[in-house]
Amino acid sequence: MIPRIFIVDDEAPARARLTTLLADIAADCPHALVGEADNAKTALKDIAKVNADIVLLDVQMPGMTGIELATHLAKQPHGAPIVIFVTAYDEFAVKAFEVHALDYLMKPVRASRLADAIRRVIAMRKHVQSQQDAIAAAAATLQSKRKHFSVQERDRLLLIPVNEVLYLKAELKYVTVRTKAHEYLIEESLLSLEQELSALFVRVHRNALVARDAIVGVERGAHSIDADGDNEKTLESWQVIVRDINDRLPISRRQWAVVRALVR
Repeated sequence: MIPRIFIVDDEAPARARLTTLLADIAADCPHALVGEADNAKTALKDIAKVNADIVLLDVQMPGMTGIELATHLAKQPHGAPIVIFVTAYDEFAVKAFEVHALDYLMKPVRASRLADAIRRVIAMRKHVQSQQDAIAAAAATLQSKRKHFSVQERDRLLLIPVNEVLYLKAELKYVTVRTKAHEYLIEESLLSLEQELSALFVRVHRNALVARDAIVGVERGAHSIDADGDNEKTLESWQVIVRDINDRLPISRRQWAVVRALVR
């Protein structure tokens, strides 16, 4: 993959500096510089036109800030580019990662640091592509996979159709099978279920798989984790919106790119 790069900075010398750095690393880090803009409003229109993969983005700009631009880019229906902030201000780092920037480079940027950030984008895209290839391969053999989950409830055995399941969530030694109307418990490994049903379900977090056709979007929200065995800690993160139910499942940073690719 040769990434398409777009530069956004209100200062012409800063844009020229990045252009020079990109030329310096071109041999070791191939890329295509597809455009630049001196303000976020213009950039928002032009980035979509050139189908940029990476945006090298300043934070402090007149009018719309870089943080605001990154927020708008993340909502693009046809796929958001990866944002790498390039700035002279370190106090915006937390905000930058809240809008899922891949990296935060401080000016003056070193060529080697810029190259490392671009290589991370390439590696991440390859990871997503490899997962998509694996899904395609799994889909080719889907006919041999199970069609039901077998659930034991008191004195009866239930068969829950796989295509009715919205998500699978690990709960201690059990896995919760969630449909629109009910929750069931099965004694199976979430990892083995992921390997068997990867064409139908995607991992969104270490303890949850969601049916691919049940994901209708993502939103920001808070969720609780067990901090020390007794006390719960509340974290804010992106969460999966699941069709037909109000449940929200947090998305781990590791799986964010995969889930985002599904909702483009």
